Amino acid sequence: MKVFHCDHCQHLVFFENVQCVKCEHKLAYLPDVADMASLELVGDDGWRTPARGAEGQTYRLCHNYREENVCNWAVPADDPNPLCRSCRLTKVIPNLSQPGHRAAWFRLESAKRRLIYSLIGLNLPVESKAEQPEGSLVFQFLADLKDGPVLTGHNNGIITVNIAEADYAEREKRRILMHEPYRTLLGHFRHESGHYYWDRLIKDSPRLKECRDLFGDEREHYAKALSRHYEKDAPADWQSRFVSAYASMHAWEDWAETWAHYLHVLDTLETAVGCGLSLRPRRPDEPVLNPNLRLHGCRPESFDAMIERWFSLTYALNSLNRGMGMPDAYPFVLSAPAIDKLRFVHETVEEADEAGATVKPLPQPTPETLVS
Repeated sequence: MKVFHCDHCQHLVFFENVQCVKCEHKLAYLPDVADMASLELVGDDGWRTPARGAEGQTYRLCHNYREENVCNWAVPADDPNPLCRSCRLTKVIPNLSQPGHRAAWFRLESAKRRLIYSLIGLNLPVESKAEQPEGSLVFQFLADLKDGPVLTGHNNGIITVNIAEADYAEREKRRILMHEPYRTLLGHFRHESGHYYWDRLIKDSPRLKECRDLFGDEREHYAKALSRHYEKDAPADWQSRFVSAYASMHAWEDWAETWAHYLHVLDTLETAVGCGLSLRPRRPDEPVLNPNLRLHGCRPESFDAMIERWFSLTYALNSLNRGMGMPDAYPFVLSAPAIDKLRFVHETVEEADEAGATVKPLPQPTPETLVS
C-alpha cells in the first residue's frame, strides 16, 4: 500500500479514511489515478479534486459510500455505474436486517478493496459482470444456512466468502481448529483470487506445463485430494516444498496459496518503501534493508531484489512483534522450492502486464470445481 497525503493540506491520510483529520476535507480513493484525494463539492452531486491526474475531472461518491457508509471510493461522473470499481464486483451482500451483518459487510468490503487495489496496480483484468459477461470477477458474501455451512471458495469466477470470517473471534477459533499459523480476511480474498487468476493466466496457456512442473498436476481428483488432506494431514516435510501446509493438498491450492503469499509480499513491501523504512545495522552480518526498491505499479521490477528485501523486512517485523509479546507477524519459512514458485507467479504477472491480459470464458461450474 502506498503512503497517502491529503492534497489539500498535505497531512498524512490512510487508505480507509473518509475525512482528513487536519483540514476536515472529505476524502475518497480514486482508482483511475491511484490516489486518495481531497474533494470539493460542485453542484448537487459532483466533486472536484486537486489530485494529480484528476485535474478538471468530476467525480461522484460510490453509492455504497454515500448511502451505506461501507465504502470510500469515488466514480468518474461519466461512468453510468453508481458503484465504484470494487463494489460493483459484489453480487450478493449479507442480509442487513440480521444483527452484526452490516458490520461484517463493512469489514468484507474493506478487505476486498485492498485486494482490488493490488490487482489494479498489477494491471490484471478486473471486470464486473456488466463489463465482461464471460470471465468476470464476482463476489458473494453469505451466512451459514439452516441445512449446512457456506463454504468459502471459488467456482467459475465467483468468489464466495462466509461472513463468519469477518468476525475476529470466530476466525481465530477456526484458525486454531485448523492448526493454521495465519488466517485473515484479506488472506481469504487473496487466496480465492488466485484460483480465479489460475483460470485467467495459466489454464490453456503456454505457461501450463511449467506450472505443472512446479506445482503438480491440477488434473488430480480434487475431492479425493481434499479428503486425503483432512484424513492424513500434510506431509511431514511440507515446509521443504510449500508455503503452507494447506498448499500441499492439491496443485490448485499450492498455486492459490503461493499467489496469496506473493500479494502479501507486494503489499507489505510497497508499504515499507512508501514509509521509507530501512535497516542499517551496526554489524555487517545482520539483515540490511535498502528502501530504494524500484516498483512497476506495485510490483518490484526485480524478483531477486524483492526476496532479498523481504527476508530483511520479516526479520524486523517478527523481532518487533516478539518485543511486544505477540506472535510472529510473519509465521512462515520460505524454502528454495517455495521461492521458485513465487518467482513463477511474479513472472506470470509480469508477462500478463506486458502482453495485456485477456479474459477468457470460464467452464460451466460443477461441484468438483469448487476450490477453497
